[in-house]
Amino acid sequence: MFGFSTIDIVVIVVYFLVLVYIGFRSMKTIHNQEDFFLAGRRFGKLVQTFAAFGQATSSDTAVSVTTTTVTNGAGGIWSALNLLFATPVYWMTSVWYRRMRVLSIGDFFEERFQSKSLAGAYAAVQAVYLMMLLSLGFNAMSKTVMALTPKTVEQFSVVEMAEYERSLELDKLEAVDYMSLSAAEKERLEQLHLEKPRNVFSHTSKEMLIWVVSIIVLIYSAAGGLHAAFVTDTVQGMFILLLSIILLPFAFTRINSLYGGSGALGAFRIMHEKLPESFFEVMGSPSNIDFTWYYILTISIMLTFTVMVDPNQLSTTGSARNEYTARLGCTTGCYLKRFCTVMWGVLGLAAIVLYGKSVRDPDLMWGHATRDLVGPLNLGLVGLVAVCFMAALMSSADCFMVTSSNLLTRNLYRVLVPSRTEEHYINIGRFLGAATIIGGAVITLGFESILQQMKFLWDFSIIFAAPFWLGILWRCATRKAAWFSVIAALVLFFIFPGILPFFAKGLRTNSYLLKMTDPRVVERQYTAHEMDVQERNEEIAKWDRLEADIKKLMPKPEPIEVGQRCTKHYLQPRKSIFWRDGVKMNEQGLLQGYGMLNPDLLLYDKLGFDLAKNPYALNETLRILTRMLMPIFIMVLVSYLTRPNDRRLLDMFYVKMKTPVLEDRQADQRELEISYSNPHRFDHLKMFPGTDWEFCRWNKVDIVGFTASMLIAFAIVGLLYLIVSIGG
Repeated sequence: MFGFSTIDIVVIVVYFLVLVYIGFRSMKTIHNQEDFFLAGRRFGKLVQTFAAFGQATSSDTAVSVTTTTVTNGAGGIWSALNLLFATPVYWMTSVWYRRMRVLSIGDFFEERFQSKSLAGAYAAVQAVYLMMLLSLGFNAMSKTVMALTPKTVEQFSVVEMAEYERSLELDKLEAVDYMSLSAAEKERLEQLHLEKPRNVFSHTSKEMLIWVVSIIVLIYSAAGGLHAAFVTDTVQGMFILLLSIILLPFAFTRINSLYGGSGALGAFRIMHEKLPESFFEVMGSPSNIDFTWYYILTISIMLTFTVMVDPNQLSTTGSARNEYTARLGCTTGCYLKRFCTVMWGVLGLAAIVLYGKSVRDPDLMWGHATRDLVGPLNLGLVGLVAVCFMAALMSSADCFMVTSSNLLTRNLYRVLVPSRTEEHYINIGRFLGAATIIGGAVITLGFESILQQMKFLWDFSIIFAAPFWLGILWRCATRKAAWFSVIAALVLFFIFPGILPFFAKGLRTNSYLLKMTDPRVVERQYTAHEMDVQERNEEIAKWDRLEADIKKLMPKPEPIEVGQRCTKHYLQPRKSIFWRDGVKMNEQGLLQGYGMLNPDLLLYDKLGFDLAKNPYALNETLRILTRMLMPIFIMVLVSYLTRPNDRRLLDMFYVKMKTPVLEDRQADQRELEISYSNPHRFDHLKMFPGTDWEFCRWNKVDIVGFTASMLIAFAIVGLLYLIVSIGG
């Protein structure tokens, strides 16, 4: 059925039934909004750890890491490891969400800036963000599960066969040193790069798969709220960990059987022998167009700045029974993801050896590897991997659904329709959560590239990041400044770039806006591995077939042997400067820009910077820095020009943020009353006394926890370097 065996179907159905059962069991714990939206703030360390792990790890994460590793080598692991050095910051910031003592970050904006309208705007924008985040997970999950049920070549339609043949042509052209291609072949290679033809087609319908999973998530999350979401996340977290390692033994065994190795060390040795040396460069690989060291650094800083404003951060940490549980669970859960990320990268390297020439779309690599490695055993392992991917998606989807319903119910609906019963608001929350799931499923059908979709979402949290950080750390941040910052970021970076091409359709084919980076041929010296020798032999054979007059223009490539130092040329292909989703051929055979405009890069170009000569990663770095710094500058400037917020309410907010959370509700309330009666109770903790900056001195728990967290971060980097050096 749908390309799955009977035992695979049984595994999937049983898994779904268990989730639904947990959802309906959790209904008994729901008595008010706090129970539904934050599970009564009663979770301990284990559930908090897997809650953080689950909401941070969707199905897109494993797929995107494998995709970028297949495309860029070991450096591609940074597509999901870019938050590694932000993780120690969680040890400090997770306390904030618990000390806010609110049900949503929208409530924080209402309290800090004394503005229900700002809270409502945050709720609306973040609900859209969560839908898009869901769609990213849906996209990755559907691609992988579809790859588990592939058609054979004999089952292709005429159109599919034609696209398949073009993918084979692209494979042949990419396998040859770029400098040995003729002018016509170079032009054809560029055309095929723009088209990106597929070579895998599936029996499974993407639409049907997405709607089935959506309905299951909707049922158990709507029934049991965040309690059901996080209990299922604990179960699903186990499946995600299993997903991270389940295919590696099979992949290593297959590599060893094909090439005469033994054990994990033998498999790593073979990978080093087969793959070019550049594939094991963690940073700076010439084929690594997306993840240079400066781009990784910039992304790490930006994500540290933006991820804290994601609404699910409060859902994850705010449900803890106390603040220590919140910070320990959040940090530990996120480090579990970082470890899994390295494992997914290892699978990506193994997959290149096994399937590098047979799978055109790297997004499909997980599914293809699963089908090939464990499918013939007929033990339900294909169904188990499908369940693992669904678990990775659902563990995020359920949290996003409840978080979105929380925001929309409390910060929009409750403001418009006040003074209703708790049961009424819970039922509205269920309805609005269902709308989030459905919206995410619909958005999924409009995206194809997981990496491009992921980059878009990295940008989206910029909108409210400056008001969040300055609102917590700077008393002078005003309501009007927050509005100016939000509106400027929303209009300049999202509304204007998205709407303008819709109304002025000629912009997409405007020759100036089709400007692309210059093709860059990078020359590097490497020790030749087996794949290098094979490629050089193909280049020599190709040269031998050239016409005599062409041979005069192109020197014959020199033969090389394994272990010999050789020169390799890498083409870093042209990339669109002004269009987010690139430039491609349209149905009329004309070049056309896709996605949204990059107005910030357009400004740089108009100011005289020749962006065409920059590497693509440098242009992306400039774009990110602009989007991160501009809202901060606007907010600081406007704050100095506008009237400050009510000083008394600010005093109450900041003393609450310094009052430690007690697990006993009554005792915690008594501590708050003491703080409210003496707003300067904790002024001695300020790092800069007498100023409007609210940085606090660190205590022993802060110092020890942050230091340990930093050591773990460096240990994971060390693990990554160790893995890529094994067998080398």
